[in-house]
Amino acid sequence: MSPDTAMTATAPAARAAARKSSPGTARGPRRRPGRIRRIGLPYLLLLPALLLELLVHLVPMVIGIVMSFKELTQFHIRDWGAAPWAALDNYEVSVDFDAPVGEALLHSFLVTVAFTLLSVGLCWLIGTAAAIYLRDTFRGRGLLRALFLVPYALPVYAAVITWVFMFQHDNGLVNHVLHDQLGLTDKPSFWLIGDNSFIALLTVSVWKGWPFAFLIVMAGLQNIPRELYEAAALDGAGMLQQIRRITLPSLRPVNQVLVLVLFLWTFNDFNTPYVLFGKAAPEAADLVSVHIYQASFVTWNFGTGSAMSVLLLLFLLVVTGAYLALTSRRRRTAP
Repeated sequence: MSPDTAMTATAPAARAAARKSSPGTARGPRRRPGRIRRIGLPYLLLLPALLLELLVHLVPMVIGIVMSFKELTQFHIRDWGAAPWAALDNYEVSVDFDAPVGEALLHSFLVTVAFTLLSVGLCWLIGTAAAIYLRDTFRGRGLLRALFLVPYALPVYAAVITWVFMFQHDNGLVNHVLHDQLGLTDKPSFWLIGDNSFIALLTVSVWKGWPFAFLIVMAGLQNIPRELYEAAALDGAGMLQQIRRITLPSLRPVNQVLVLVLFLWTFNDFNTPYVLFGKAAPEAADLVSVHIYQASFVTWNFGTGSAMSVLLLLFLLVVTGAYLALTSRRRRTAP
């Protein structure tokens, strides 16, 4: 074969190899659109949920903040955008604790803080105790788990309305058991008015909230190895020592999230006191959520009510930020 013939035969192969090794080939750009589509597809699927979140939460929040700077009363309900600007007057009225409005808001805030601390503490304590008790296998454990989750599975309105009937003065189950059967009280008590309303509200809140703590702690207990308890038992550690040295430290990340969620839910709870007491809650059970509702929809002063809502939002943001910072610092400094 002559040299010219060999060069003619190898030229197409050389050109094909050059096209494969060249960085500017057409095959590279063809892959980029597909890769971009694959990367952008998750964000595209999340876009409807993000838009709904924007419409349901963020837009009303922004409107509420704007309303807090307006003198919005019943005279401007039909066209609230035309209400005159009040600047910081609504906030000054809300935090003026020497005036009736500010004093009532401060009282409601203190009641809510006490109620939240007691409710969250009892929910966590009862839920953790029940989860530790049901950790071991025994006959009837599945039935108890199902029964413990009933208050959490029931609709809020149906459950609270049932408690309303149970707290009735004349024919309620609570007075029937405490006064008629056990004789613990001299006379039937009023549970939905007066000072006992705080106890009634706390009872319903704990009854409704502790199954959630039980469910979360039960899930966290599944991640603790059994070998740790067996080794502790061989070393002579009792049940209380095992809970203190193994269970609670292992559940610390779970408890950090659980306590924060319970705090936010309880502090913002509106359904329970509203269904239990109606529009006008007793002074002993006047939570901030119901107080803001009364300031907005009962007195028709939506500007002041919006300012109170913004102050509540700022308080919860500050508490949440401080709590997260504190728990993160403890996590970093933990051995």
